[in-house]
Amino acid sequence: MTRTIATDRIVIVGAGLGALSAALRLAPRGVVMISPERLGEGASSAWAQGGVAAAMSAGDSPAAHADDTLRAGAGTVDPLVADFVTGEAPDRIRDLTRLGTPFDRDASGNYVLSREAAHRFARVVRVQGDQAGRRIMETLIAAVRRTPSIQVVEGVMASGLETGTGGVTGVRIEAAGETSSAPVVLRGAAYLLAGGGSCGLYALTTNPPRIRGEVIGMAARAGATIADAEFVQFHPTAIDVGLDPAPLATEALRGEGATLINRLGERFMSGLHPDAELAPRDVVARAIFDQTRRGNRPMLDTRAALGDEVASRFPAVAQACVRAGIDPVTQPIPVAAAAHYHMGGIATGPDGRASLGNLWVCGEASSTGLHGANRLASNGLLEALVYARTCADGIAAALGTAAPAAAEIVPEFAAGGRHPDPEAVNQLRRTMTADVGVVRNAAGLRRALRTIAALEAEHAECPAFLNMTATATLIAAAALMREESRGGHFREDFPEPRPELARRSRLTLADALALRGELMDEDA
Repeated sequence: MTRTIATDRIVIVGAGLGALSAALRLAPRGVVMISPERLGEGASSAWAQGGVAAAMSAGDSPAAHADDTLRAGAGTVDPLVADFVTGEAPDRIRDLTRLGTPFDRDASGNYVLSREAAHRFARVVRVQGDQAGRRIMETLIAAVRRTPSIQVVEGVMASGLETGTGGVTGVRIEAAGETSSAPVVLRGAAYLLAGGGSCGLYALTTNPPRIRGEVIGMAARAGATIADAEFVQFHPTAIDVGLDPAPLATEALRGEGATLINRLGERFMSGLHPDAELAPRDVVARAIFDQTRRGNRPMLDTRAALGDEVASRFPAVAQACVRAGIDPVTQPIPVAAAAHYHMGGIATGPDGRASLGNLWVCGEASSTGLHGANRLASNGLLEALVYARTCADGIAAALGTAAPAAAEIVPEFAAGGRHPDPEAVNQLRRTMTADVGVVRNAAGLRRALRTIAALEAEHAECPAFLNMTATATLIAAAALMREESRGGHFREDFPEPRPELARRSRLTLADALALRGELMDEDA
């Protein structure tokens, strides 16, 4: 019989920017956060280099920010969501500043702003050039550690959702260490999923190892509606030195004048888009992918634009280069297009609620309608900040009068369960990169769905792996269903956008499995 722990605390799955922000907003209500690793380790938020997009300069405005978001999103952004999020952005930056985030300032005290792809203004608020994610997380973690109503349970992962008539009634948790455990059901007052996206499902990715679509998958397996699953953003400039995950060369480098060249020394973006290196990410990613496919070895050249200042202005990039034996002062940096951000996720309404009762979602695991088919650079951290607050306020309103924080939970795990088979995970990731990657076609997507089905059948007793395959199935099925190219979704067999398809997609896992089943029947 599965052991159950009951608590009056709100259960938050995840430990990144959205989870931390929501927990702080909910104080003094009791919260328990579930984190597979030590707080701050393994969260995508901490790896974000660029910063947070917000209209903070005199010539800029939230309306202009919203307009850029709409243009980048290729026709499927929800305009009301874009207006809401960009309108909230300046206040969220000021919130982080009051908490102690050391944003870069000039001599007059104004925020130093970077320009990134598809932004008409410099509006990315940054820390030490490329340290924004890490330093914001450090600030929030320190605040959480000071807040007595927040309990953080480290070394524990969520593996599934329990549901009943009213929606979600519990979260199944397991030990996240080397030794597997039987699940324990944690029942709380309400549930917030803030556990990251899906891009670790790809063999070539910039995401931390644990970010492999499991949170989206567990919600999908419980019956939640998933939106925009086909839209995966591939970052054009992952540092291509054979590491997994690939280090990131922030887009801000191109904002400072760095150029893209190939092994022949040709600057190949100049003739492809009026904005050249600062074209929307999907355009640059496909150009990088094309150069790689042709054997032309694409590279990011910072030498003329930054020279020896690259080390002081972009320390994370410079250090990653040095570790790989590259001197960015004298050598161009080899790059590749790598899975970076999933625009799709668990569909949420304006209040952050999922289609399942008593469940809220924020951050990359959600699909709010902000990103459309192609996320505007540095809108990811912004969305997490805004919807963490929105979800927290929605949960507080649903629960009514705040009660004192309940006693802390003490999970005890019995032997049992199993972790995902590493080779099965590797095969899944190779399949996603090969067949559901930067450039897609029907044959590859069908092949991917068949491979995922076979892997799932072989490892059906591992919930964590089934969460991965559920999300992979949703991405591939939605990509097969969208017979056009739009934003981050490019079909070489349908290379043009179709105006009648300029809308968001929504499907359930049952829908995706039905499509996958049809393919299997064709093979029978």
